[in-house]
Amino acid sequence: MSIRFKTSKGEATALGRVLVTWWEGLEEDRASRAILRRLSSPMLVTFSAPYQRLYQRLLAAGWPADARPQQNDRLAGIVGLLAHVKKNEQGSIADAMSRPAEGGDRPPVSELRFLRLLDAPDIEALYTGLRRVLPLMSHQIDVLALADDFLYWGDAVKKCWAYGYHWPEKTAA
Repeated sequence: MSIRFKTSKGEATALGRVLVTWWEGLEEDRASRAILRRLSSPMLVTFSAPYQRLYQRLLAAGWPADARPQQNDRLAGIVGLLAHVKKNEQGSIADAMSRPAEGGDRPPVSELRFLRLLDAPDIEALYTGLRRVLPLMSHQIDVLALADDFLYWGDAVKKCWAYGYHWPEKTAA
């Protein structure tokens, strides 16, 4: 069974709807947001009450009870990262990282930082890197795209990001 938060047409799946509803509720549930934002790793997120409450809701919506530990770890990472997102900005993650702010000419995430994300040796390093770039992006990212990309992080997602990033033109010296 394939776990997805977003369909190929960009619509939320049942899991995606639960995740977005929970994320929207963080605006009012500031205590849960604060708890999750302080946690520095997916493992620590796993031990938190806000994550465990959401996990039960996701199980009811179709998250597999027999999910591999790696999938549950990645789900915890998704939840921890979403606590840092302030606006659900539709679109690809790579585009959001490379699209200059209005009136600007530099991408929010530099080419070097982007390459470091692509080179993250494990999910913990990716989690840390994304926590660091979200403020550069004004905490705006597509919630469901982030969830799917983090859940399925690997060569296919990395390639998708590499093709979606707007690489800056090099000027002749």
